[in-house]
Amino acid sequence: MSSRRFEPSRRAVLGGATVLAAAAASTVNAQPAAADGAAPDLSGRSVLITGTSSGFGRLTALHLARLGATVIASMRNFDGGERAEARALAEIARDENLKLHIVEIDVLDEDLIASGVARAEEIAGGALDALVNNAGVGLSGPVELADMEATRLIFETNLFGYLRMARAVLPKMRDEGQGQVFNVSSQLGRILIPGLGMYCATKFGVEAMFETMAYELAPFGVEVTIIQPGGYPTKIWENGARYTNALFERADEDRLEAYDAHVQMARGILNGQYSTDANDVPRAIAEIMAMPAGTRPLRRPVHPNTAATDAANAAMAQIQAQVLGGGAYRSWHDAVTD
Repeated sequence: MSSRRFEPSRRAVLGGATVLAAAAASTVNAQPAAADGAAPDLSGRSVLITGTSSGFGRLTALHLARLGATVIASMRNFDGGERAEARALAEIARDENLKLHIVEIDVLDEDLIASGVARAEEIAGGALDALVNNAGVGLSGPVELADMEATRLIFETNLFGYLRMARAVLPKMRDEGQGQVFNVSSQLGRILIPGLGMYCATKFGVEAMFETMAYELAPFGVEVTIIQPGGYPTKIWENGARYTNALFERADEDRLEAYDAHVQMARGILNGQYSTDANDVPRAIAEIMAMPAGTRPLRRPVHPNTAATDAANAAMAQIQAQVLGGGAYRSWHDAVTD
């Protein structure tokens, strides 16, 4: 992690946050530049991915498998493999002769995590090379309206689910002295937008928890990367609208009336349209996975516009360098690349 001095002006940070808010709530016309060079060869790599029924998870499972990786794609409500999304993924794997296996994991269920990870490690023939923590839910609305039912759901899935999965795969990774844990966070793990406070809180938690783990795991040769997507067309917000509508139906009228303008804005955020390419995320994961051990970044913002996130990441990297770079944690800090 670089210790170079970086002092973004308040105007630059606020300006970047304004651009990010617009990108999160409306159409983005800019397209990312094509990646240079040939696609990486991931033959011989094993990777377990959560939340592969749709969105980033499904796209990542297919992309990595097409690059030669042995992919264990997990999803909940598996129905013995009869879930429509599971059947569709399995059919593509058969048609393209991909090393793609599907297992049942619900990140809220300790037993299904244990059995799913055990099966994944059996397929991999030992420790997994990588875990991609991806399963998540969206939720919109003023923080005061978030009752405990909604709050528990989003934290249990987006934060505690990531921790449960990491705890399940890390023992064998540590024993093997190698491995990588990818965590799909968000630009909203660094930047706040009113109406998405609970979602931001979970992603801020992911950022803090897994940066800490990056330092703690460095002596074991296990790396951590936090992926920070911006606005992309995935089902998380479509599903989030369902959770949000249920929350608003449970809310008392006084609170709904008091926050009426915020509620309408929150609905608008969930209905945003995007022209960005969601395959940016699996491409970034594949690129990082193919890097030599010890050179992989701690964070990777992914979006045509990452200005605000870049500024936040650089500022926090400078702070962490000042806190950890000269004391007892120096060697751990120096081992983490950012």
